[in-house]
Amino acid sequence: QVQLVESGGGLVQAGGSLRLSCIASGRTFSSYYMGWFRQAPGKEREFVAAIRWRGGSTHYADSVKGRFTISRDNAKNTGYLEMNSLKPEDTAVYYCAASDLLGVASILYRDWGQGTQVTVSS
Repeated sequence: QVQLVESGGGLVQAGGSLRLSCIASGRTFSSYYMGWFRQAPGKEREFVAAIRWRGGSTHYADSVKGRFTISRDNAKNTGYLEMNSLKPEDTAVYYCAASDLLGVASILYRDWGQGTQVTVSS
């Protein structure tokens, strides 16, 4: 099992930026994919981005391509989600998660963090 702890959420104006962090501990993370999901009030949890821990290949939802960047620091066992040009519709609780497989479906991800709130004001 992998333990995940997110941080970095907050309140930002439209057009602003935030960087989320996700620290992983427990079972070695080297063979995993780290994904970021978000869930807005009244909506289903949706895929945002994912990165292969070994190799660094990435995958993004169309809604965030060109604005968000996922990365990781192997030495720190930490993943990041850099969010730029934020829009009010990006407002949600953001979760990081770990999976053995790359995919956009939340069911593929076994381990989840507690989430961090991102609020974008217009």
